[in-house]
Amino acid sequence: MSRRRCVRRPRPHQIVISIGVIAALGALASGLVPNLTGWEDKSHVSRKVFGDIPGPLVVAFYFAVAVMLFATAWLAALRVRNLQRGQPDDRRTRRANVKRRMESFRRGVWMQTLLRDPAAGLMHSMIYFGFIVLFIATVLLEIDHQLPPSLKFLHGKTYMAYSATSDIFGVVFVVGIGWAIVRRYVQRPYRIRIKTKPEDAVILGTFLLIGVSGFFVEAFRIADVGRPSFEKWSVVGYPISAMFSGWSHGTLSDLHRWMWGSHVVLFFAFLVILPTTKLRHMITSPINMYLSDHDRPKGAMKPMPNLMETELETFGAATVEDFTWKQLLDTDACTICGRCTSVCPAHATGKPLDPREIVLKVGEVMSLTGAPPVSPPVGIDPEITVSADSLFERITSAELWACTSCKACDEICPVNIEILDKILDMRRYKSLMESDFPPELGNTYRSMENNNNVYGLNQADRADWAGSVEGVEVIEPTGTLDHEYLYWVGCAGSFDDRNKKASRAVA
Repeated sequence: MSRRRCVRRPRPHQIVISIGVIAALGALASGLVPNLTGWEDKSHVSRKVFGDIPGPLVVAFYFAVAVMLFATAWLAALRVRNLQRGQPDDRRTRRANVKRRMESFRRGVWMQTLLRDPAAGLMHSMIYFGFIVLFIATVLLEIDHQLPPSLKFLHGKTYMAYSATSDIFGVVFVVGIGWAIVRRYVQRPYRIRIKTKPEDAVILGTFLLIGVSGFFVEAFRIADVGRPSFEKWSVVGYPISAMFSGWSHGTLSDLHRWMWGSHVVLFFAFLVILPTTKLRHMITSPINMYLSDHDRPKGAMKPMPNLMETELETFGAATVEDFTWKQLLDTDACTICGRCTSVCPAHATGKPLDPREIVLKVGEVMSLTGAPPVSPPVGIDPEITVSADSLFERITSAELWACTSCKACDEICPVNIEILDKILDMRRYKSLMESDFPPELGNTYRSMENNNNVYGLNQADRADWAGSVEGVEVIEPTGTLDHEYLYWVGCAGSFDDRNKKASRAVA
């Protein structure tokens, strides 16, 4: 009798580490190939990659890139491992939902949801697409660097178009960063001002310096090679190079090396802050949008198990492990934009609820109780301590019960975070496990238990509203459902005098 072989699937954090290993090995190979082959483009309308950068420094650069890529993957894997603490949640892509999911992903990648706020959407689009194009330009340059002369493509008119496109999107990127700095530190809208942390300055400063240093690396390189006419297509680097045209070759070469080194260090800084700060939403937000649950009808709560048949010891959510992995992913996908807070009616009327804080506080508990702990969603605050894996270390009952369940926060969120589900899960725990709920709900619960309706009225009178409506048959629970239309009225339409009129009109 043959024994069934058990195939062990890799865990998500192991997949992330594997991606890091592949990226690191790819970086090493990328540096090894050109050094072994010595292939250079023979066209006079092209550029020599690395130029006057010494060979040993180039080798050190590729080794450092490999190490940093692996470190980035390792830091990201620690966060993914934290997400694995959550309960299973079937978010598999099927034929029935693949089209909708790809549409959600496309809307996230193309910034369509952010454009609900035109100014913020345009600003983010400038940063995002500027960064993406510059990244693609760097990858294309490296690919061209690997190819033999007969296959190289960055020369002639292609190189000139490449230079112009790179510089134009570099300007778009830098202007977008400048706009973000003005918006956060000069205009300072309330929902942004109250959550501005030192890490915001680190992120924006790093991006700004990456963009500006890139222009000066280009300018020093162009000035060092004598400002050839075809480099005019470098629409930013070429004009800047004019300021240094009279300087000696040795000085320009030294400046180019120093500026290139600074640019590389800034890139390494980006690789560190990507998985450890809220900048991670560049990756997690589109993924979260792809995995969002649009199959459940709007307003429908997550189903509860049958309380009489289940063997669960607790209901709802009190710890990080009580949430699903997708609910935990929400906390890493949050952009901290505050739009949910700005539309919350409870928050607008002075209630203690702040939907953004609910997401961030769950993220804080998850991050600080991880093994090992990782950075929380909004940077480390020494005044915030979490001594145990309990959501209620940071979230109060007053916050949870202030929610009106209107779902405005879910609707406005640009990255499809499911905020209401978290609130309702914690409410369930408070109600079912601790009997911690507002006194007003006590009467409602007793009415539901004794009379099967929230009004406490006689259940036998449920269908009395239909007595005066001709042609409407009230179906008994044991009756046969062979009718063309079924009107499920509910408690409000059956017992509330105002809603009875609406029920009769519909019937």
